Amino acid sequence: MLSLWAMQTQMPRFPKLQEDIRTDVLVIGGGMAGILCAWFLKRAGVECVLAEGGALCGWNTGNTTAKVTSQHGLLYDELVRKEGMETAGLYLAANLSAVEQYAKLCQKLGSPFERRDSYVYSVNDQGRLEKEMGALEKLGYRAQFSDALRLPFSVVGGVRFADQGQIDPLDLASRLVKDLTVYERTGIREIAKEGAVTDDGRRIEADQYIVATHFPFWNRHGLYFMKMYQQRSYCIALEGAQDVEGMYVDEAANGFSFRSAGRYLLVGGGGHRTGKEGGCWQQLRQFAGRFYPKAKEVCSWAAQDCMTLDRIPYIGRYAKHLPGVWTATGFNKWGMTSSMVAAQILTDEILGKESPFARVFDPSRAMRKGPLLRNGMEAAGNLLALSKKRCPHLGCALKWNGAEHSWDCPCHGSRFSAEGMLLDNPATDKL
Repeated sequence: MLSLWAMQTQMPRFPKLQEDIRTDVLVIGGGMAGILCAWFLKRAGVECVLAEGGALCGWNTGNTTAKVTSQHGLLYDELVRKEGMETAGLYLAANLSAVEQYAKLCQKLGSPFERRDSYVYSVNDQGRLEKEMGALEKLGYRAQFSDALRLPFSVVGGVRFADQGQIDPLDLASRLVKDLTVYERTGIREIAKEGAVTDDGRRIEADQYIVATHFPFWNRHGLYFMKMYQQRSYCIALEGAQDVEGMYVDEAANGFSFRSAGRYLLVGGGGHRTGKEGGCWQQLRQFAGRFYPKAKEVCSWAAQDCMTLDRIPYIGRYAKHLPGVWTATGFNKWGMTSSMVAAQILTDEILGKESPFARVFDPSRAMRKGPLLRNGMEAAGNLLALSKKRCPHLGCALKWNGAEHSWDCPCHGSRFSAEGMLLDNPATDKL
């Protein structure tokens, strides 16, 4: 199961670490967030090593839809109401800046960056769209309301962000890593006083560490397993379908997303909490058969996203009492844009600069008790469930995923093949 990006781009390969080494900054995790952090730090003159447990971009970066946008669903009305105008405004500014940083970076490196308008549409709830427009007006952002969208079904309208972007994530990543010091098949087991310890006992000593491993692997600190969960989502690439001329996502949780990629149309949806049941590819294929009957499916793939309880990523110090250890996680299905936000914030922090956005994304910010309790109860129920298959992360009962032929953890999102090999973290061991 290869994504469209993996079919089009062969990522460069790098050796496995064979000796103990030292560097100024160790970046752990070779997805877009880790790669961007390493690239910007090196450009700033910081000696940096990137360690990836498998292959670069072999997890979520290779399976993204690669939309680069500051429009993350109908988010801003919720942020204004729950977090306040200042937080909502800074979140918007951070992501608008990220879009422009991608445009500059892609131009510099010769990687495709296509300007596209972004839309959140609704099939039947115009009121929610109007509330979002009101919140954006308060924030001083000029979004537009549109009721004429290039979608194959009727909608009541959409909120439009003009001049956002879309990229080819593996093409860009392959250009970024050319001048970086990278070790693949070099998983990090722990961070100790003597340095980071790899799976086979090598040590990488550093002054500072960035944990960009999708889901943080260090359970003793930060309590990320309590304040996040993971969600699966699915995508198919169609040839011969109408160009929708933009990027679209439904405001409803069970809706569909769209974007063009050359001569292909990417249709996403079918999502569900990892370890639960969902529509998967079957839902997408039924949709395509109804609305694009003459189109041909070229490939299909799935992604997994870390979801935070307040819809804001965790970017900053891993935990209050861990100076020199940083993290970037919880991107809530907007991994490309959030990766750039993370790289900008963490580069500033490591260089001793004050980022105007750091406070908003602080991983140690207070969490609301209601969402924490609900997420904890979800995990507790699976800890008590009867099952012979248990996740090595924290012992939750695994569920069989018939669509993807994997054992999935409904507590924290680890996944394993039918043979027990690790597919998705936070677990670090096979079954």
